[in-house]
Amino acid sequence: MEAMRDVIKVIDSDGHARDLDELIKPYLAEPFCNRRMPYIPREVYDRSLGGTLGHSGVKHEERFAAMDKQEIQTAVLYPTAGLGIGQVKEAAYAVALCRAYNDYIADYCKASPRLKAVANLPINSPEEAAKELNRAVTKLGLVGGMLAAQAHSQNYGSPEFYPLYGEAQRLDTPLAIHAFGGDEPGSEIFDQFICIHTTGHPFPVLRQLTTMIFSGIPELFPKLKLGYLEIGCGWIPYWMERMDEEWEKRGKVEAPLCKKRPSEYLTNGRIYYGCEPDEKMMGYVTGEIGSETLMYASDYPHWDMSWPESGILIWQREDLSLEAKKNVLEKNARRFYNLS
Repeated sequence: MEAMRDVIKVIDSDGHARDLDELIKPYLAEPFCNRRMPYIPREVYDRSLGGTLGHSGVKHEERFAAMDKQEIQTAVLYPTAGLGIGQVKEAAYAVALCRAYNDYIADYCKASPRLKAVANLPINSPEEAAKELNRAVTKLGLVGGMLAAQAHSQNYGSPEFYPLYGEAQRLDTPLAIHAFGGDEPGSEIFDQFICIHTTGHPFPVLRQLTTMIFSGIPELFPKLKLGYLEIGCGWIPYWMERMDEEWEKRGKVEAPLCKKRPSEYLTNGRIYYGCEPDEKMMGYVTGEIGSETLMYASDYPHWDMSWPESGILIWQREDLSLEAKKNVLEKNARRFYNLS
């Protein structure tokens, strides 16, 4: 088999920035820059198990060395601390934090064309989120927007988000729903982080996907590109089947804006999914829905990523065709983020 780097220019669809407070502070407007850190409330769990898991990934040289080791040509960055933006209920402060992060990450990515990033959006203020998406894409050169999946009471199927979806569709820029694997409603039953993290990625994202589909977002905004990230892809056939069954029995009454079977929207080429390199179900999923909407994600530098092997695990798989590997490792992310 040929070397992966000789055949594919791998695009990491979901890496992460180390958006430390001290890095954000110079970009944070007054009077908010005078507040005590942490800017976004932090949990008390030991995610790195005393520093034994994960990587620093703060300095450019660390990131580029890791990208080279993983044979990644281009990485699209998402926040780390900023994944919890939903916890910030003070509207003006949340907007200022998102603007500061977006300014910071735009400057961070200037170090190399290998680095791209999406904007963090103040999801507790949907109209401001639309404005910030426009600024981030047209002024800062960011390649999409992120909607935090949890730590708030927002329903992404709600009409208050229509201006954001309309702006994203007009700009032809994607929106991705992303969780942080932390506390959420229902997790109070757990007494160990392993349980919280296991459920804290998929459940919030699937709840938002469910309400967005049944509320007719893909029907109302047919050119909008949506991504559902960091929950793998093995759930897709199961969840499509479950949603279709509900829609058949109750859709006309309770989901009138969802004009087609949910599975038709989930497979129409406008909705993309992050996938992890060692997922056993990936081959089966591509057989069910095709390989045109799955995107490889490294999750670097977080503690639960695959290391040191990452994309190479997909390249070495025997249950994917060469074309499927090219799609998952490069082509789909290039199309989703409009990368040249």
